[in-house]
Amino acid sequence: MTLRTKLQNIIILPDNSILMNTRIIAELCEQMIKEFYSANLYLSMSAWCQEAGLPGCANWMRVQYQEENEHALKFFDYIHSHGGKAVVSAIAAPPTEWKNIQEVFEATAKHEAEVTRCIHQLVKLSREENDYTTEIFLQWFVTEQVEEEENVRNILDQLKLAGENGYGLLLIDRDLATRTYTPTSTAE
Repeated sequence: MTLRTKLQNIIILPDNSILMNTRIIAELCEQMIKEFYSANLYLSMSAWCQEAGLPGCANWMRVQYQEENEHALKFFDYIHSHGGKAVVSAIAAPPTEWKNIQEVFEATAKHEAEVTRCIHQLVKLSREENDYTTEIFLQWFVTEQVEEEENVRNILDQLKLAGENGYGLLLIDRDLATRTYTPTSTAE
């Protein structure tokens, strides 16, 4: 990308102050929508778990829902705090049915891997556009995704160990029931 193209992507106000790159704003808006989709996906999974008699798994997914909403709002607030306009578009409906709890968490792992890929693409774009502020903002999400993927892998490992043992699943479900939502600091 040439300097001329980069300059065309930047909004300059009448007082000559520079706002965020329009390409980055558009991509951040897309990620915000993906985060809202993630929230809806986890709420749908929570409903499935509740129906399946797994209230602990339902609780874990509900906490995921709350976290994903918070992530979406972080993007929303960041865009606005840097002079952009967060465009909220339609959010696709998530699936509502899974065969078993193993499949629910496998879908969760696959989804989190995709979110990680998207965050990494945003970091790459911010570097290409020399938008160091956005790159720093995105580092929180990079770290968060490491935690998200590890948590789901651990649950999947436990489910594999439990196998068809209903008692093992009961213990896992009881453990997942203890998870609580803790909002992140606004300083993060």
